[in-house]
Amino acid sequence: MKKEELFEEVKKILTEKFEIEESKITMDANIVTDLDLDSIDIIDLIVTLNNMLKLNVSAADFKDKRTLSEILDVICSAV
Repeated sequence: MKKEELFEEVKKILTEKFEIEESKITMDANIVTDLDLDSIDIIDLIVTLNNMLKLNVSAADFKDKRTLSEILDVICSAV
């Protein structure tokens, strides 16, 4: 799956599950300050992505990631 395709899937999850306005969701969006996700939300997002993509990426892999682009890079490398 390409990064752009994955971004569209993540955007769908963020708008539906976390009720984030679509206009706030960009590749450069900071997941904490721009999207208001807390640590529980981030783990929930990781679990959702793992289930959706049949991956086994741990929360530790995202520890120093702050933007959606960085998160998508980790997921793309695991696919």
